[in-house]
Amino acid sequence: MKFGKYGIFSMTDVLGPDQLVELARRIEELGYSTLWYPEAFKYEPLALGGYLLSHTEKLIIASGIANIYARDAAASVMGYNTLNTLYGGRFVLGLGVSHAPLVSDVRGHEYSEKPVSTMRAYLDAMDQAWEALGGAPDEKQVVLAALGPNMLKLGGERSLGVIPANVTSQHAAIARQQVGAERAVCSEVHVCMTTDPEEARAAARAALEFYFPLPNYTNSWKRLGFTDSDFENGGSDRLMDALVAHGSLDDIKARLQENLDNGADQAVIHTIRPDGQSGPDWNALEALAPAAG
Repeated sequence: MKFGKYGIFSMTDVLGPDQLVELARRIEELGYSTLWYPEAFKYEPLALGGYLLSHTEKLIIASGIANIYARDAAASVMGYNTLNTLYGGRFVLGLGVSHAPLVSDVRGHEYSEKPVSTMRAYLDAMDQAWEALGGAPDEKQVVLAALGPNMLKLGGERSLGVIPANVTSQHAAIARQQVGAERAVCSEVHVCMTTDPEEARAAARAALEFYFPLPNYTNSWKRLGFTDSDFENGGSDRLMDALVAHGSLDDIKARLQENLDNGADQAVIHTIRPDGQSGPDWNALEALAPAAG
């Protein structure tokens, strides 16, 4: 599978059925190749994947990510097989270890302190399930959520590639080095389309507030050169500017290209609305669309 230059990441939990159809169809019409969506608090990701696939014709639909604690390996394999059989091989199963609060507090599972070993064991179990259920596909369209070097390396060894989230454009070079030349790097890039830096930073702080208590992200930011002081008071200007592209259309396009130049195969655009409201920023998505030239 070849990922296109630009994909889209959208928080689907805030959208109703008609809005989900609009999202998928408009993203496809605008020329984006891939729609990524999370597993959070509302929609089950494989069921949602089927709904989005059923309302599109060519768009790649990708979970970004499905929580490995939420279903056993055989269930993931059967879901993957079902969606790719029924919808022409357009589904990508993005998998991740999620975060301790979401796994332990919300789901009641015991979160492993060894995420890389846990993911490796899950991939082993998927391979076993594929063999038991008739054989694995020639190409397993599975990607891993990965931030640190060990999970990135595992993604390069055992999957189609990786989708790093909440990272700077410099992370793409780190990811490329770890996964190797033959695997995909799909780097999420937050975009807030406003030329007012204070407006962009305020919207960024509101959108990213959820992630600051999660060690997986703060540890990742420290590896990228940030310190505890950057996480105070909603996040420093330096951190917000590094995580969220803003400015003119040319400024934002340059940031997306920087990710690609640093080694990403796909820049996954995750819009943050300048007004702070939820849902996709269609002004940004239309302006950045491949179909717009």
